[in-house]
Order: sequence, then C-alpha cells, then structure tokens
Amino acid sequence: MAEVDPELEAFIGRESPRLVGMLALYVGDRGLAEELAQEALIRLCQHWPRVRRMERPGGWLTRVAMNLARSSWRRRGAERRAQTRSGPPVLTTADPDVATTLAVRQAVAALPERQRRALVLRYYAQRSVAEVALDMGCAEGTVKSLTHKAIAALRRPPGLLQDHHEEEIASA
Repeated sequence: MAEVDPELEAFIGRESPRLVGMLALYVGDRGLAEELAQEALIRLCQHWPRVRRMERPGGWLTRVAMNLARSSWRRRGAERRAQTRSGPPVLTTADPDVATTLAVRQAVAALPERQRRALVLRYYAQRSVAEVALDMGCAEGTVKSLTHKAIAALRRPPGLLQDHHEEEIASA
C-alpha cells in the first residue's frame, strides 16, 4: 500500500469541510455536494505533485470543484428536460437539514449561475474579490457587481431571505 503524503493529508483535512459546504450551497443538495467534493479531491490526489507547488492550491481545488458542479448542473438540467418529455419527475427524499438551511439553499439556487458562483466563492469560501475574479476569469469589478446583485436579489420580496437569515448563508 502506498504511503500517504502528510502534506496532502493535512491539506485535504483543512479543505474538505469547506469544499462540501461551498458545494452544498452552490448546488442546493448536500449529497450531491459530497459526491462532487470527493471527485474534486480525487483529482487533487492525482495532480498533487503539480498542485502542491502552486501559489494557491486551494484556488485550484475550488476551481475544479466549481467546474464539476457546473457540469453536474448542466447534466441535471438535461435530465429534467428529458423527464419533462417522458412524464412526471421521480420523487426524491428531502435533505434532513433544518428549514432555514433549506430556505437559504433554495434562495441561492434561484440566483443566476454567475451571481450564485460569485456569492458562494466570495462569502462561503471566503475568497477575496481578486481570488474570485481569478477563479471566474473576470474583472474584480464584475465580481463586486455580481455579488451586489445576488445580495440584492436575496433581500428582494417575496422574501427569499430576510436580513435575519443572511448570517445563515455562511453555515448552509
């Protein structure tokens, strides 16, 4: 059996909970988030010799995870369209999270993709504006605009989120 690199093990221990939480908020489904995080961590292990030398290995991992999530989102959209054509959707069980967490996830999931991505990276993943801009391949002003619009949309009636629930975004 191969020996595990202690640096890799420590990195995964630090990043894994943040990664799952960020993805759960982004995709709105904790189970899917855990699957996506696992896939991203597998890719991290495969590329660790190169990634460990990068200036921001956490940024690389975040980018891989968000790309996997976007691919999953597109795939789920195609599945929903196929189900619509073939009949009623299959019922799934609800995530056992508390009602507030589900409300936050639902509200964030309703945002346009770029706003949702900027919001999750900026506030849940606690990335700087510059890091989010780098991850998204856009200007810092664009990140500021996207996050401002996302927060405004979450505050807008019919009350997707009220001010007293905003702190829940970080814990969703």
